Amino acid sequence: MKKVIVFGASNSKVSINQQLAMYAGSKLTDVRVESLNLNDFEMPIYGMDREVENGIPEQATAFSELLGTADGFIVSFAEHNGAYSTAFKNIFDWVSRINPKMWNNKPVVLMATSPGARGGQTVLDIAKGRMPYHGATVVGSFSVPSFGENFKENKIINKSLDAELDIIIQDFIKAL
Repeated sequence: MKKVIVFGASNSKVSINQQLAMYAGSKLTDVRVESLNLNDFEMPIYGMDREVENGIPEQATAFSELLGTADGFIVSFAEHNGAYSTAFKNIFDWVSRINPKMWNNKPVVLMATSPGARGGQTVLDIAKGRMPYHGATVVGSFSVPSFGENFKENKIINKSLDAELDIIIQDFIKAL
């Protein structure tokens, strides 16, 4: 059975991006879904001096090894000041030192949401441009604007947005 890793690229304990990633993962059929929480991978802020002095943290190695076990990924990016959350960027920096192609040329759905009307579109655009250089085969991208209005009771309530996600998920399943 194929395995898909899903996570919100945020360290918030009530991450709306984690909720969105989990919802997208719930739409997968005949697939084992594993959810990651970035809080389980806290480590020092990446710096070349730290790497030279102390090596790569165990948490970075563990994260990289988990990515290596997956057949695909669903990642929903939190947008902090128009870019990745610090929590994700730090993990990304460390793991890319272990494996520059960290997504292992596997299918990836990139997502974002925010309370605002743009739904994290800026960080999503950054991820769509950057992640293919790190081995992501991007099969779809998806944004949910105005999270509080469009997502309730652990699901997307906007029928049009939900139908758009269904199409992306079907394409993702085919790519697995």
